[in-house]
Amino acid sequence: MKYDNYIKVEFPSKSCNEALARSVVGVFASQMDPTLGELGDVKTAVSEAVTNCVIHAYPDSVGVIRLRCRVLEGDLLEILVRDWGCGIPDVEKARTPLFTTGGEERSGMGFTIMESFMDTLKVRSRPGRGTSVVMTRRLSGKTAEG
Repeated sequence: MKYDNYIKVEFPSKSCNEALARSVVGVFASQMDPTLGELGDVKTAVSEAVTNCVIHAYPDSVGVIRLRCRVLEGDLLEILVRDWGCGIPDVEKARTPLFTTGGEERSGMGFTIMESFMDTLKVRSRPGRGTSVVMTRRLSGKTAEG
């Protein structure tokens, strides 16, 4: 799909970088003139995706997280969150509400939250090779020219 603008950022899988990812996506998406509600939804979905990388992809080490955002035709925001961590053995099971491998302090609602706040959610994973989460959201604002 053709895109008008994009960013790509990589950062260590440290929990402090979840706020960085939220901020980067919020600033990038602002060119599309989203409502505050849309912006909050997108930032929450990104938080969940990045937190999954920190907690699940690299449970015993610090790895790399890639964040890519693109403005696609038709006021569509596409967000990719990618890691090269341990991967997910059963993606469908992982997408089940309340399922978690992160211990009893984790809610198991990450994918459910992403799915409810975004228009589409695609998850691809290979054990030992990492996971890619691609989310899209149509924003009601107008895409900036330039």
